[in-house]
Amino acid sequence: MSTDYIMELAHLDKAFGGLKILKDVNLNIKRGEKMALIGPNGAGKSTLLNTIGGQGPATAGTVIFNVMDKNGKITPHDITTMAPNKRLHLGLGKSFQVNNLFWQQNLLQNVLLALYGAEKNHSRLISILEKRTDLLEKAEELLKTIDLWEKRDESPTLLSYGEQRMFEMLLAYASDPSIVLLDEPSAGLPTAEVGAFTDTLRKLNGDRTMLFVAHDMDLVFNLADSISVLYFGQIIAQGTPEEIANNPKVQEIYLGADEDSTYDIGVNEILEKREEAEEAAEEAAEKAAEEAVEEGGEE
Repeated sequence: MSTDYIMELAHLDKAFGGLKILKDVNLNIKRGEKMALIGPNGAGKSTLLNTIGGQGPATAGTVIFNVMDKNGKITPHDITTMAPNKRLHLGLGKSFQVNNLFWQQNLLQNVLLALYGAEKNHSRLISILEKRTDLLEKAEELLKTIDLWEKRDESPTLLSYGEQRMFEMLLAYASDPSIVLLDEPSAGLPTAEVGAFTDTLRKLNGDRTMLFVAHDMDLVFNLADSISVLYFGQIIAQGTPEEIANNPKVQEIYLGADEDSTYDIGVNEILEKREEAEEAAEEAAEKAAEEAVEEGGEE
C-alpha cells in the first residue's frame, strides 16, 4: 500500500461469458488527482468504472480503496466484491452516462434523497426528510454551488439538458466522497457549453480525487491532471495531458493522428488556453491578496 494512492487496481479482468472486456488492468490513482480515462468506443471504459463502483464486480484481480479518516490515518479496503452501497459509505461516489434522476420529485427532494441514501442509518422515515435542518442546509449548499437553489421546487424535467447533466454530477457529490467516478459527464452537451460546464465541475469537485471517462477532448485536456488510455481492455499509455497529446502510440492507435493532423493542433490549442487560464487565475488571486493587504493597512 502506498499513501500516495487512493485507489489501486491490480491485474483486473472483467468477462461477460467468454468475452473478456478488461484484461490485466493495472492502475494507480493518486489522492487529489483528476484522472481522465479515454479510448475508442468499446475499449471498456464504462466497464472499468462499473468494476470500481461495484455495478459489475471484477472477474479477477483486486480493487484496493485506501480510505483516509479525519485524523489522516489511511486504512486499505479490498472492495473488489463489495456491494455498491458499502463502497458509497467508504467514500466512493459515482455518476452515470445517462441521467439517473427522480423525475417525479423536485430538485430539493432529489438532493435530500441522495443525502439520505449516503447515511448508514436509515431508521428515519423518508417523509420527514424535509424537516431535517441538517440535510436542508447541506442541500442548499450543494444546489447553490451549481446555481440551482432558486429552482429547488422545480422538476428536473424543466431544466435544460446542460443543467440536468450538472445536476446529475451534483448527486454524485452528495455523500461528500473522497473519490468520484464520472461516466461521460459532458455527454450530449453543445461544444459552446463545455467550457462553463468544466469550470462548474472543477468548482464542485474541489480537492477530491476524480476518475472520469470522456470522449470530449476539450473537457479532458482542460480538466485532467493525468490521462490513462484504454484500448481493447488494456491500459496502453499513462501520463500528463502534454505527454499523452504527443504520445505516438496514442496518436496511432486511439486518435488516428499524425504530426500534421488537425486533432493534434486542436489539442495544443486547448493546452495553451488552459495554461493561459491558469496564469490569469493566479494573477487574479495575487491581486485580490494585495488588495486585501492594502485594505487592512488603511484600517
